[in-house]
Amino acid sequence: MPSVFQLHITDVSMPPGGASAGASASAFTTLMGLRNELGAHTQAHQVIVGPTAAALAAAQAALAANNHKNTTPNTPLGPLTVFAPLPEPAALAKLGHAGLTGWWPMDDTAPAALLASCLHMDQARWRQLETANAALHSVRTELEEQRWVERAKGVLMQARQLSSDEALHLLRGAATGAGLPLGEVSRAVAQTAQWAEAVNRAGRLRMLSQRLIKLAAQVLAGVNTRRAKQAQGIAMRQVESCLKTLDDLLESRSADPAGLDALRAVHQAWQALLALLTPRMTLRTLQQADDAAATLLHCAEALTDALEAGGARRALRLVNLCGRQRMQVQRLAKEALLAALLQQPERLDALPAVMQSFEAAVQELEHAPLGSPAARATLSAAREQWLNLLRGLRLPDGQEGRQALAVASDALLVLFDELTDDYEHSLQLILS
Repeated sequence: MPSVFQLHITDVSMPPGGASAGASASAFTTLMGLRNELGAHTQAHQVIVGPTAAALAAAQAALAANNHKNTTPNTPLGPLTVFAPLPEPAALAKLGHAGLTGWWPMDDTAPAALLASCLHMDQARWRQLETANAALHSVRTELEEQRWVERAKGVLMQARQLSSDEALHLLRGAATGAGLPLGEVSRAVAQTAQWAEAVNRAGRLRMLSQRLIKLAAQVLAGVNTRRAKQAQGIAMRQVESCLKTLDDLLESRSADPAGLDALRAVHQAWQALLALLTPRMTLRTLQQADDAAATLLHCAEALTDALEAGGARRALRLVNLCGRQRMQVQRLAKEALLAALLQQPERLDALPAVMQSFEAAVQELEHAPLGSPAARATLSAAREQWLNLLRGLRLPDGQEGRQALAVASDALLVLFDELTDDYEHSLQLILS
């Protein structure tokens, strides 16, 4: 049967640039004759001939090079045969595990027919192993595809309360429409949902950094004191929950170093703020806590932007943008409260820019392609509460104005929290 391999023969007993010499000279000459006889073909069959120690080192180097090349798709790697006295069993077993096809203890008296038979046997063994590996790869690919399909179905079922069959039908329709394999589309769906959740959680940290200070200011100002203290405890637990979720998401995604560095910075900023959130807060410690919250806000903003960029999907911007509105309303109320409590009226100078940013974001969300009837209704309700918040800002400093700020900012927080979650689970986003 004609060979489909091209022999690449190395005599490791040869000095560099010199003629074959030593115990392997005759075997090398015979193998070179076989190479010329068999001719050149597409698949390389590496052959090493020489003394044991040199052949062992050459085989180890060849296998290491093959394993490195094997990480590159479509790199054809063929069998590796050694003709040399046998090494220690442990060394031979290690080579076999690394991919050695055959080691034959031939001497110079071995006839060409025997050497050729050994080569053909190794080639047949290699083909058999390649066939088995291809079958195993096919099974693994199929199982991996099924795993992604199940995960994507779960995402769709949770996002819009679909049945398993409905979710699968939707996935198949998306795959057909995109002209892509079902497994590839399913993987993209699952990963997009994961990125959207990460952006939402990181965005919530921005809001919580401002909410915690706003609630502390409410306690000091005597505005809904009992409820504010309870809300503080809830907000602190939410920070811990968001951080744990982000730790798990970024670890499972093997995120890029920038994302992981940003998350570490958020952890550090949170620990600094947490140390200042004591039950007996004073105006002095409130100022210090606000400074620490500003650092947490900056770090959470950087993390959210990194996650949006890492997700590489335009629709994630809407999750980020909508989530940012939660922070804006908490920040507005916080700055107004602190301006009075800390006697820092200059804080009010920053409010017009925040209000302009809020209005611009609302307009973008109202024209967003992901807008559903429910989302538009929520935005309409948010506009009404936004007017209430503005009225609270215009009221003279006093309990009535502080009360209006607290109530309106909390109502807006609930509405934009619902809206952000709605965008996170939007079918258009998930299938984008």
